[in-house]
Amino acid sequence: MQAVILSAGIGSRLLPLTREIPKCLVEVGGRSILDHQLAALHAAGVERAVIVGGYRYRQIGAHLAQARPPLPVRLVFNPFWAVASSIGSVWMARDQLDAPFCLLNGDTVFAADLLAAALAAPGEGVGLLVERLGEAEPDDMLVTVANGGICAVAKDLALDVATHRSLGVIVSHGGDAYAQALERVIARPDGIDAFHHAVVAELAGYAPVRAIVAGEGAWQEIDRPADIAAWTGRGG
Repeated sequence: MQAVILSAGIGSRLLPLTREIPKCLVEVGGRSILDHQLAALHAAGVERAVIVGGYRYRQIGAHLAQARPPLPVRLVFNPFWAVASSIGSVWMARDQLDAPFCLLNGDTVFAADLLAAALAAPGEGVGLLVERLGEAEPDDMLVTVANGGICAVAKDLALDVATHRSLGVIVSHGGDAYAQALERVIARPDGIDAFHHAVVAELAGYAPVRAIVAGEGAWQEIDRPADIAAWTGRGG
């Protein structure tokens, strides 16, 4: 199992923290988001990681050289980070998507036990890590789950059909289904503007996609300065 971490964006909602550093190097509880992620992935049994950088990506490389992460890491540059959505970063790592992988956004901190349970969840093919929806937040990626499978994924999904929110983690046990769906989505006229969840939505239209419901373990998306305090306040 390898990880693909999407860390190319500028993180404008975290300004001024991201004026001089990429979002993944913002510190949360005394450690960068990236260091939190690599430690959790290693503890969860992931063997190596590919980090897709864009904005100030050379700083990510310098950080990795100094930090000595606990698992082998390869940094890939996404030169289209300023003109494409997150699907562009997935495309830059497409040669990794036939083997077993977990893909995650570079702005979310996870407890290792939550990731380990997601990777060990039973089932074949592609899965999306979700949690049951309580009160929806404006930036939530909403999901409809039925009979253990993903039916729909979108930020503008109607609240009367949304049952869960996505944690942004995709798990695949291998095969080319996800990569083929990625190519179909990004090849459309507006494909580069799609969030990477559009690949899951595409695949769910014609093949089973597992809903991996998050169990125990904290997680926190770091979108705004207040989110940093929310994670440290939970003892993470």
